[in-house]
Amino acid sequence: MRRLWLLFAQTVTVVLALYFVYTAVGPERRAPVRAQQIGSADHPAVMLEAAPGKAPGVAVGSYRAAAGRAMPAVVNIITSKKPKRGKHPLLRDPFFKKFFGDRDHDGEGDDDESSLGSGVIVSGEGYILTNNHVVEAADEIEVVLADGRKAAAKVVGTDPETDLAVIKIALDKLPVIVLGQAEQAQVGDVVLAIGNPFGVGQTVTMGIISALGRNNLHINHFENFIQTDAAINFGNSGGALVDANGNLLGINSAIYSQSGGSVGIGFAIPVSTAKSVMEAIIKSGHVVRGWIGVETQEITPELASSFGLKRQSGAIIAGVVRNGPADKGGMKPGDILLSVDDKPVADTNQMLNVIAQLVPGGKAKMTVLRKSRETTLDITVGKRPAGAK
Repeated sequence: MRRLWLLFAQTVTVVLALYFVYTAVGPERRAPVRAQQIGSADHPAVMLEAAPGKAPGVAVGSYRAAAGRAMPAVVNIITSKKPKRGKHPLLRDPFFKKFFGDRDHDGEGDDDESSLGSGVIVSGEGYILTNNHVVEAADEIEVVLADGRKAAAKVVGTDPETDLAVIKIALDKLPVIVLGQAEQAQVGDVVLAIGNPFGVGQTVTMGIISALGRNNLHINHFENFIQTDAAINFGNSGGALVDANGNLLGINSAIYSQSGGSVGIGFAIPVSTAKSVMEAIIKSGHVVRGWIGVETQEITPELASSFGLKRQSGAIIAGVVRNGPADKGGMKPGDILLSVDDKPVADTNQMLNVIAQLVPGGKAKMTVLRKSRETTLDITVGKRPAGAK
């Protein structure tokens, strides 16, 4: 009789448990659940677990679909650099090493130096976007895909001024990321950072867009960063910043940190910039930018007051390169550049980006403020020299 009573009690317990699950989640959100009894007849315990079979729909707040679409196209980049050997041949002599040890006299080891970074496959032909600082000093580059495949890579071209590089591998059936629309991104949008931090393996972190158009950080020459609080650490450089649909918004490039670890301030190069740089590199192996040969200065309230300006937008021309495009076109120190081809110039950073997009050899109409009067100049755009300001 006692056993029958225990069996009855257990049956009632299971039925009540299933009833409470049913009423809690509701019929529209109900997932298959089964009861499992453990313990003994004297000490019964009933547990509930999801029934095996097809997984339920994506949970609210999950980004598994976005991560699943983007992760296969994010790769690990392993670079190696052959060390410099000692200047004197005795440093490599076995007899010498026997008595004095295998010392590192130049601060360089005898083994190849290796470093880790990330990259994003953007084309089925094997083109990969990454940071210039990931591959710039490498003698050898190896790419490891998320599916475990490995391949040697060659550098197609680099652009130090934006810290971007394009490398290429020769493999078939490559996963390719979908390029997103960085111009439509807004502060507060959810983003995922994908890369290989500290070599632990492919990792996804989540955050939001904290700011757009960050510049004057003195990281790159041309700056228009997406700022995010998604964790970006050593090894994430060159990895993907994607939106909630898994589309590429930017290439993770740098962090602000006093310790070397993530403190929630990371920067990514917008995909719009990365795309234009990549197209130029694939086409000609390098990026060609416009240049007019001027030194500029920001308009501050103090300068505006001293110049008697009623506006605080534009860029003050502090200097003009002799016989440069601006000099030949009639631009003078003290002019304030207001627009380039009818595009307003708000500050020196915007001026630099607008002029860089001009085609060398073509003419550009530039409006300047000179002695309280607006003047229009026709300037033949030059080709930006390496290392120009």
